Amino acid sequence: MLDAQFTKHRRDFTVNFSLKLHFGESIGLFGASGAGKSTVLACIAGIEEPDAGHIALGQVRFFPPSLPLHRRPVGYLTQEPSLFPHLAVGENVTFGVPKHDRSSDQAEWIATLRSRLRLEAFWDAPASRLSGGQARRVSLARMLARRPPLILLDEPFAGLDRQLVRELIDDLIFWSRNIGFGMIAVDHQSDVLRRLCPDRAVVLEHGQIVQEGSWTELYSAPATPLLGSLLAQL
Repeated sequence: MLDAQFTKHRRDFTVNFSLKLHFGESIGLFGASGAGKSTVLACIAGIEEPDAGHIALGQVRFFPPSLPLHRRPVGYLTQEPSLFPHLAVGENVTFGVPKHDRSSDQAEWIATLRSRLRLEAFWDAPASRLSGGQARRVSLARMLARRPPLILLDEPFAGLDRQLVRELIDDLIFWSRNIGFGMIAVDHQSDVLRRLCPDRAVVLEHGQIVQEGSWTELYSAPATPLLGSLLAQL
């Protein structure tokens, strides 16, 4: 599904990343702050451009050359909801859906998102009136509206209360099983990553992959002292 092997030079170090992600598989990227995790997601999403290598999702080549962000079949969710404040919630959710894809099936899918994420009460309200938790639910609905085959999560639950985090994770797990999208998630909390991506984790330190395997393997035999220290704090 996803074949990514690239380098990206940063001021302090170079990110060297290599990953193959199969259809419906989920992988958690774990490591200390500043290890290069967000850089990896940004390169795959098209926010940043790698310095060398290649990225492809199936038959769609992301790099090289660099495919524009809006043409990449990828959902990308970060800490910032980045909604259009002057648009209604419903308009925000459907903003990225091509007009030629406004079929009855698509309309039914949008209605499912609206119900599952409990957006009915403020569907017609301006996004500027939303609370932080409401805005995060709307941004999740907007990401899923196009039913992308690959989803990238860059600490999208930061600052939310635990109950809402559990609900949003449950929603993502539910849809990953029903839609079958692949998922790469970054979070500083290993328990969040273990729920989202229970089978496989990739650990980055200073831009390098230092360990890859199951969460059991990471906890029982961390590859580096830094990883052991991080896991011990959780």
